[in-house]
Amino acid sequence: MTGIRVVDPGLLTTVQDLGRIGHQREGMVVAGAMDPISLQMANILVGNPRDTASLEITLLGPKLEFTIDTVIAITGADLQPRIDGQPVPTWCGLAVKKGSILEFGGIKSGCRSYLAISGGFELAQVMGSSSTYLRGQLGGFQGRALQKGDFLPIKSPIIDPISFRPRWYFNQPVYSREKEVRVIRGPEFERFTPAGITTFYSAKYEVTSLSDRMGYRLKGPKIEKQAGSDIISDAIPFGGIQVPADGMPIILMADRQTTGGYTRIGTVISVDLPLISQSKPGDLLRFCQVSVEEAQELYLQMEKVLESLSEDRLFS
Repeated sequence: MTGIRVVDPGLLTTVQDLGRIGHQREGMVVAGAMDPISLQMANILVGNPRDTASLEITLLGPKLEFTIDTVIAITGADLQPRIDGQPVPTWCGLAVKKGSILEFGGIKSGCRSYLAISGGFELAQVMGSSSTYLRGQLGGFQGRALQKGDFLPIKSPIIDPISFRPRWYFNQPVYSREKEVRVIRGPEFERFTPAGITTFYSAKYEVTSLSDRMGYRLKGPKIEKQAGSDIISDAIPFGGIQVPADGMPIILMADRQTTGGYTRIGTVISVDLPLISQSKPGDLLRFCQVSVEEAQELYLQMEKVLESLSEDRLFS
């Protein structure tokens, strides 16, 4: 059997794709990549369909041994990857030889890296997805984060590793410690006072250590409401911003619950979700409002870029 042997799992390394779409009404969490754009770009660089399951690597990278010649790409955060002790670039398709060791030197920027492998993993799907949902202990590799000694089987590469020449994506994002995040109005926007709304759009909020794949808890000036914080439980989208009784916003992320009962002041637009998922404790966020129409146009522009990538227009 060919695949990847886990020599060291790192801090939190899981198998993720684009999630379990269409099952929230049944109470199933979507899960999937925290940074869907980076995951899709990594897959494109190795010739995979955009939704192919890959490894999501958080803060401290793993040490992995390859038992097959293949092609990989690492996108998202720069965790200073090395193959057989030599630094290798991110946002680039790379041929890897059988027996090679991939490891990471430490975080340079961002928070989460994505490792795509040509052909993808040979793993069973749950509800149409290979994503790992940690709290539910399902999907991915045995429903958990990778551990030392695990062996992940991979399929034959789509791209021939012997004849493959490295290809690059040069328009890669910059992950700064302070970010401006665009949002649309939330369903309970009118429940907040004018002063509370002004605070939300003018203040800086710090990412706290109480942040994970389920949600990012922020701290900063209190957001004032006209009425209470509770609502009848309603659906929660990726990037939904709840404001509970303490007035501190919570951004719901990939492993969010399917419904929630706190007032929602806004929703992070799809193209800015990576700004949240690539943030670490201590990073600062500022929010600015855009219209639904602007958010839709920005999403279409992003899709055009991904389609162009798939067609090799942006490679050199």
